[in-house]
Amino acid sequence: MKGDQIKYRRGYKASLWDAYTVQLTHEDLFGHTVDHRLFKLTTAGWLTIREDYPSDLASGPTIDTPSSIRGAFVHDALFEMMRIGLLPQSCFHAANVELYRILLEDGMWSWRAKLWLWTLDRAGYAAAKPREELIQTAP
Repeated sequence: MKGDQIKYRRGYKASLWDAYTVQLTHEDLFGHTVDHRLFKLTTAGWLTIREDYPSDLASGPTIDTPSSIRGAFVHDALFEMMRIGLLPQSCFHAANVELYRILLEDGMWSWRAKLWLWTLDRAGYAAAKPREELIQTAP
């Protein structure tokens, strides 16, 4: 029908085929409850990222590798929770540490994972800051 519009978000490279659940380990991520259409977090630290969740995967001057994919989805979900005000900004470093842990579990070289953690802790604040989402429309 002429004149119909869709709304969409730009800037994503991948989306989950199935929902993914992981036990978080950083104590700063415990005690929070989030139930959102894209993800769920329990007070015990169980994070479920729902089917079709979009991610931009590795950001910045790096490349996507098999060892970075799972961590990128988890990190993106935690940062998005902070951006939209569902997690406090005090969880910033904890989200970075979770990424680091998962990168190592998935076989990333330790020096590369440490560089990611170091870089995020120093330059990643803007990606977690609350902001209004930019929704695009077409046509």
